[in-house]
Amino acid sequence: MATDADLVVKNCTVVTPAGRTPDAGVAVADGTIVAVGRPDRLPDADRTLDADGNVLVPGIVDCHIHNREPGLEYKEDWESATRAAAAGGVTTVVGMPNTDPVIDRPEHLELKFERGEAGAHVDFQSYVVVTSENLDLIPDLDEAGALGYKIFLGSTVGDVPPPTDGEILEAMGKIRGTGKRLGFHEENGEIIDHYERQYREEGRNEPIDHAHSRPVVAEREAIERMITFAEETGAKVHMYHVSSGSGAEAVARGKDRGVDVTAETTPHYLWFTEEVMREKGNVARIQPPIRDEHEQARLWDAVEDGVIDCIATDHAPHTDEEKLVDDPFGNTWDAISGFVGLETEVPVMLSFVAKGRLSMEEWVYRHSTRPAQVWGMYPQKGSLQVGTDADFTIVDPDREWTLEDRHDLHSKSTVTPFEGESFTGAATATVVRGEVVFEDGEVVGESGYGTRVDVDS
Repeated sequence: MATDADLVVKNCTVVTPAGRTPDAGVAVADGTIVAVGRPDRLPDADRTLDADGNVLVPGIVDCHIHNREPGLEYKEDWESATRAAAAGGVTTVVGMPNTDPVIDRPEHLELKFERGEAGAHVDFQSYVVVTSENLDLIPDLDEAGALGYKIFLGSTVGDVPPPTDGEILEAMGKIRGTGKRLGFHEENGEIIDHYERQYREEGRNEPIDHAHSRPVVAEREAIERMITFAEETGAKVHMYHVSSGSGAEAVARGKDRGVDVTAETTPHYLWFTEEVMREKGNVARIQPPIRDEHEQARLWDAVEDGVIDCIATDHAPHTDEEKLVDDPFGNTWDAISGFVGLETEVPVMLSFVAKGRLSMEEWVYRHSTRPAQVWGMYPQKGSLQVGTDADFTIVDPDREWTLEDRHDLHSKSTVTPFEGESFTGAATATVVRGEVVFEDGEVVGESGYGTRVDVDS
């Protein structure tokens, strides 16, 4: 007998930013959503997936990961990063450009896309970097299909040098013409370089010293300066990985002035305070660093006030040797910054929902709908609208569990301060364009199924 759908998911509560619908389901045909509603009103399908009373949300969008390909595949690649994404309930990821080669010209972007098409389990996109050397290529990078642009203002993994302030103003004018958004690693490079040199000379080499060498003022000043430039040029700008309440308050002031500025924060800034540096050492080393309790409280205020648009991970795999795992409290200047996050982001945020820090609807908005809107992927991504990509994440909001062993994660490199942490909530199934890619604790999708997302300016 002929059927009208390829997949129907039943026995779930559907949650979007607009609200929740209990005892509902979703029907999929040819990779798109054809119906959302009561089970008795859904068409027959070739396959029915019983959600077991759990919650179905629009597919989680992580708009900030380092998949490390091309060039640094010993840490991670498109296949392993997106395998981790599928296992974590993430249906779309956006890769950062500090690879080898850096993604700074159309042929490098095309290489990144080709590698993604060959290996990815979930859908993907990529940013391109702006430096002093490629200002004239900004329109070509737009034509090549970049999701958006990024500038590293301070020292970061890969040592991508920032443009001058004059070049940044010029770049903003060119990027405004593309209609796309320019994001920043927003730390004042002169401030953080000064304090790192001073700390090294003074022999201050504990993990907490790395955090203190990158003070909050470096983040706040960079945010305020880029907002001022955006106000002058009319460019759309984004602040990646806002780590502090002070930085978030600077974003709020920009929004109040009418600047088109958006911002993200990460689960680790909301979960940990800088005490984790004393407890877990260089495992938790990241930049910008994890802040103190006062700054975290103010950051939470910004989340609750709607100043923070998106949740993303800054998923940044490094080897055990690079993270000094065998000596986590060793000389911090010998360690590298960053850790994985694709498989813990949903549990962390669901734990906050369980604690009442935000509602399920607010979580979905910031972790799915809003990032898709900010980066031009909505409504194909981040919605459950009929006719859009059938991307959704099924979660059990009540499951209590502990990440006992980081080696159970699916990335090539698995160092994370979330090892040993306990959560309430977990992804139980991940569906990308109607294909179940994670189910019953196993990644069941095939590498190469994921495809590049088309974007609108």
